[in-house]
Amino acid sequence: QVQLVESGGGLVQVGGSLRLSCAASGRTFSDYNMGWFRQHPGKQREFVAAINRNGGTTYYADSVKGRFTVSRDNAKNTVYLQMNSLKPEDTAVYYCAAVAGSYYYTQTRTYEYDSWGQGTQVAVSS
Repeated sequence: QVQLVESGGGLVQVGGSLRLSCAASGRTFSDYNMGWFRQHPGKQREFVAAINRNGGTTYYADSVKGRFTVSRDNAKNTVYLQMNSLKPEDTAVYYCAAVAGSYYYTQTRTYEYDSWGQGTQVAVSS
């Protein structure tokens, strides 16, 4: 498994932006498809965005489409989540996840990932 560490969370006002980073170590980063998930208090973890191993394919939850952008830099072993036009309902703990995968299928379900970071808190104030 790969080790993951998220950073970049914090408190932001409605309409603001944040960029989350997830640094990977321990394995060849470019072998892994990466996902971002979030968890609201008392609710199940939900899919936010995913990107395949070479960055050629991305997927987004409908709730963030057009506002969030997932990207990766394989030379830096890092995946990013740029979050714009933030809303109060985006408040959650955000997790990155990794799974060794193919170029042709990008995972979007929690059970499909086998490595997880510790999470970073994002709070959007109105």
